[in-house]
Amino acid sequence: MVWARATAARDNDPDVATLDEARPVISSVLDSSERALLAIAEAGDGTTVAFGAIAPMPDGKVAELHYVGVDPDHWGKGAAAELLAGITVLLRERGYDAAELAVYSDNDRAVQLYQRLRWRRLGKPVPHERTGRPEQRYRLILNPRAEGYSA
Repeated sequence: MVWARATAARDNDPDVATLDEARPVISSVLDSSERALLAIAEAGDGTTVAFGAIAPMPDGKVAELHYVGVDPDHWGKGAAAELLAGITVLLRERGYDAAELAVYSDNDRAVQLYQRLRWRRLGKPVPHERTGRPEQRYRLILNPRAEGYSA
């Protein structure tokens, strides 16, 4: 339910998706590849506070973070930075050369975090296929020595 709460809070939407509505969205990423994974950040009490649903892109050398969510009660407390640091290590260990994601251009909190963590813009924002909101792609180089990538 982290994703449902996070997206509702981000969009100032009073209607939080139910588990039955949210589960298929995340499951579609996890079911897309045997290399797909779900990364989770937990609070000290074991409560899930952030997650990332990740799958390889067609070339197999770039991982795409399809969904990244932080429980709104943990915004500004370092959960996203901790999650992304862990994901970076995990993806390097699994042999990925780079990671990519897309974020709504007006999601200032997320954009600032990605830029602070050295994610770099790819191209110009494009309208999201469902919402029409401008979305910017970002890339993080995991292996600067890999052919075709530079930091």
